[in-house]
Amino acid sequence: MTSTINEVESNPDETEPLPAKKPGWRKLMASLGNRKTAYMLLFGFASGLPYTLLLSTLYAWMSDAKVDLETMGVFSLIGLAFAFKFLWSPLLDRIDLPGIKRLGHRKQWIVTAQMLLAVVLIFVSRLDPAGAIGVLSLLAGLGAFASATQDVVMDAWRVDVADEVATIDILSTVYQLGWRSAVLVGGALALFMAERTGWPTVYAIMGGIMLVIAIAAIFAPEPEQTTASLTADDDALRGLREAGQLSPRIRGWALTIVGVLWAWALITVGNFMYRSLSSAPGARPDSVEFIQNMGPVIVVATVVVPVIVAAILENWRRKGRHVLNGTVTKHGAIDSFVDQGYRALILPLTEFVGRLGWAVVIVLTLVLTYRFTDTVWGSFAYPFYLGELEYSKDEVAIASKFFGVGALMLGIALGGALFSFIGRMPVMFIGALTAALSNLLYADLALGGHTMAAVANFTGFASLVEWFGGDLRLAKLMVAIAGENLAGGLAGAALVAYLSSITAKGYSAVQYALLSSLTFLVGTLGRGALGQMIDEQGYYPVFILTTLLGFIAVVFCVIEWVRQARLGQRAGVVAPG
Repeated sequence: MTSTINEVESNPDETEPLPAKKPGWRKLMASLGNRKTAYMLLFGFASGLPYTLLLSTLYAWMSDAKVDLETMGVFSLIGLAFAFKFLWSPLLDRIDLPGIKRLGHRKQWIVTAQMLLAVVLIFVSRLDPAGAIGVLSLLAGLGAFASATQDVVMDAWRVDVADEVATIDILSTVYQLGWRSAVLVGGALALFMAERTGWPTVYAIMGGIMLVIAIAAIFAPEPEQTTASLTADDDALRGLREAGQLSPRIRGWALTIVGVLWAWALITVGNFMYRSLSSAPGARPDSVEFIQNMGPVIVVATVVVPVIVAAILENWRRKGRHVLNGTVTKHGAIDSFVDQGYRALILPLTEFVGRLGWAVVIVLTLVLTYRFTDTVWGSFAYPFYLGELEYSKDEVAIASKFFGVGALMLGIALGGALFSFIGRMPVMFIGALTAALSNLLYADLALGGHTMAAVANFTGFASLVEWFGGDLRLAKLMVAIAGENLAGGLAGAALVAYLSSITAKGYSAVQYALLSSLTFLVGTLGRGALGQMIDEQGYYPVFILTTLLGFIAVVFCVIEWVRQARLGQRAGVVAPG
């Protein structure tokens, strides 16, 4: 039998795939007119809307309700649902929902998650953030879980439906465009509406939009190869019982170790969040102390130890230690459970570690730190604009959402264009460097924005803003946001391409979910401490700190760039980036 396991493990030294050929204008236009592409745009919107409403716009409402910054920082830990979505991603690949599985293996989860999000947003619209922070946290956490769930399934749907017409590159790009469009609706439009109708009306309308999307999703095309993929998984499970594979006892111990550590991390963070949000401000546990003491331990438990376990298992398998001498045909319910868990959770890690070797340390560090400056700062943008700088909601909507999203789109397009000229890793390096340095733009705003004002005057941008009815104060905010979003868009495009290049096709769903989750982990864990630091020291020191921390990713970009270049030289080809 040639199982999925054997197919992947037979090429442990496989290098990253070379870039695909350019599709050409005709294929591009055909892809853009495809029904799958249209639904990918809708799904991108459905992914971005709840994320924006729950992890960004909601803080503007909380700021209006006079919720303190430390509470907002702790509240933002609901974002850990996105950091840990890889934990339940294998279940979404194997379990059908009773009653609605006829919708299709992927669509049943997409529709269910979107229906749940619609209900959550409508219930949130009935709450007062200041007086019901506990209930709001529970609902927002449930919404974040549903949003992360639909993201996992949509990523798998995108891979499954991709073909020669609706290519994976086009689907990924359209998905990002849909996501950014949702930022306009859930951010700028929401702010405009809140200024005129109030926050409860805004969230009720957004819940209605999610309901309409869920109904439309029922008619989306279902991937044709889902059944074949599940059959391949069944073959892979049988392959675990063949000679040369690790013994069930060893697999069981590995699954137990990783499962216990992941469960402990979730319980620890959940308990901290509950104690923080259910206590009066003076009685809350110290956020800085929690991050300093438990943050590194959580990262070690959920990332470092599982990777070490995977490395040990792969080493034993290759050396023939603790392996089966013959094919096992009989096994009980517990053995089947262990095989399912191992196939879903551990095997993608062993493939990843086996293929990359020691380079996995470089790759994981780069992934963990690359978007730190974005993920840790995002929750405090509205309090900074509305509270500290005292801009109006309309001004923030114009600068951050309309003008800012335009700069973000430009950054994504610039990143895509640069891939063709300088390659993937140079773009990764530029993205990391500019993302780190862009924090200095906000540091200038925190001190009065004199440099931003000088740039706006020198370029004539201030005069243009004044011609449209604005002033110099608005112009300097727009300059800072444009610079930060341009860098963020370029870095985001580079990261998506990089993550796609280092995942194995046979395990792309779980590996991509794991890697994309890790991009949120460090920044999300740091938000509580950041909120407390802002309360105690102000915004300027925080922006200087995040700039310096951003250079960790810059350094590891250079190291990974060199590694891939040497890898390409050994293979006798030009490295893809």
